Amino acid sequence: MSARMNAATGNRMWEKRYRQFEPKLDAIIKKSIKLAPKVYSSENAKKTDIANQKLVQMEYQSFDLVQNGKSQAAQALLLSERYQSEKQKYNNGVTEINRAISEQLQSKIIKYRNQLLFSSLFSAFSLVLLIPAWLIVLRLLNEYFKQRQLAQNELQKTNQELEIRVQARTQELNDKNIQIQETFKQLQDTQIQLIHTEKMSGLGQLVGGVAHEINNPVTFIDGNITFAKQYAQNLLNLLELYQKHFPDPPMEIQDEIKGVDLNFIKEDIFKLHDSMEVGTQRIRDIVLSLRNFSRLDEADFKQVDIHQGIDSTLMILQNRFNIKTDVPEIAIIKEYNQLPLIECYPSQLNQALINIFSNAVDALETQIDNQNQSFVPQIRISTELSGNNQAIIRIADNGCGITQKVHSKLFDPFFTTKPVGYGTGLGLSIAYKIIVSKHNGKLSCSSELGKGTEFIIEIPITQ
Repeated sequence: MSARMNAATGNRMWEKRYRQFEPKLDAIIKKSIKLAPKVYSSENAKKTDIANQKLVQMEYQSFDLVQNGKSQAAQALLLSERYQSEKQKYNNGVTEINRAISEQLQSKIIKYRNQLLFSSLFSAFSLVLLIPAWLIVLRLLNEYFKQRQLAQNELQKTNQELEIRVQARTQELNDKNIQIQETFKQLQDTQIQLIHTEKMSGLGQLVGGVAHEINNPVTFIDGNITFAKQYAQNLLNLLELYQKHFPDPPMEIQDEIKGVDLNFIKEDIFKLHDSMEVGTQRIRDIVLSLRNFSRLDEADFKQVDIHQGIDSTLMILQNRFNIKTDVPEIAIIKEYNQLPLIECYPSQLNQALINIFSNAVDALETQIDNQNQSFVPQIRISTELSGNNQAIIRIADNGCGITQKVHSKLFDPFFTTKPVGYGTGLGLSIAYKIIVSKHNGKLSCSSELGKGTEFIIEIPITQ
């Protein structure tokens, strides 16, 4: 993009920006290679690197052409079929590398899950082995009691001691069993928390970085649109003065005026500037939504506008609302009521919301596959303040709904109805822990098969 802007404008600022960004990109690639060396040693990675080298060579060539005053030649080079071909190879290669890295991460998660399952089975097997051992002990005790019937007093004393020891041992076994169950639950919770923390950290850094990188050029463009509009007006004023004082220009100029359709340019140039202003404002709104969603600097409880968090989350998921070209886009119906500021962890609450919204979109996709083209998918969001100082958020869809069997396991970790490789089963489980454990709230669900599902979130106004 910097090379094209350099060729188009002749401004060497873009070349300087390109050269500053290149070592940062190299550093990121080196880190990626450390994380997934096998992926970057593949044949596809080598082809991608070759394509990248060719692209860099052509872009540096374009910089040299611009420096020599050959901007048109530089633009032709960057729009050439060879450049586009190498760029397509590079984009396809990067996509394949990202997919391979994602598969490696998924493989590690599955391996960790299998290790956890093996540990649980081993603990249960150890417990089973202890039961026959105690049965043998009890049998020996019974034989011992029969042989000591003549010494009744001693028998009673020994019996009492043995009973005390058996009770103590049984209690010890019960305590260990409870401890094993608690340890297993803690391991499961820790795993979920680690996955959630890693996802949010990576997502937050990515979103924050993207928002920052987008905001800089947008600010530059937005700041120059006003001057470009003023300069255009000045040029048009100057042109009108020429037409006023020289109403009969040479035929060559008259032909050029007709060729460029000067009257149309006069009318359209300011419409063009207006549309550019609308576009930059749209980008600014998107960047603001990205920042509101990530909220990396808000790790503690903070009072926030819950409606702003919902809107930011919907902005993040905007691309998923258009499921199919022949089906209407998912209609988002907002029924917001007046709410005070909510004391919460903003970033974590946004993560819970995005998991619930994603679940609703998945349900609508399934319903679309089962319905005809007249089906209109929609998600209805309503908020209200309850009498016991609780903020209530209702998220309802008209999707496929869920069965009673699935409903009973809806918030269980690693439970999913999706095919292998399409879901981790952690989305709603993480949402439940964020709302219930982190915010002392409630998360419930009501659904009717074939008609839709509604999630109800209740969060205290103050913690």
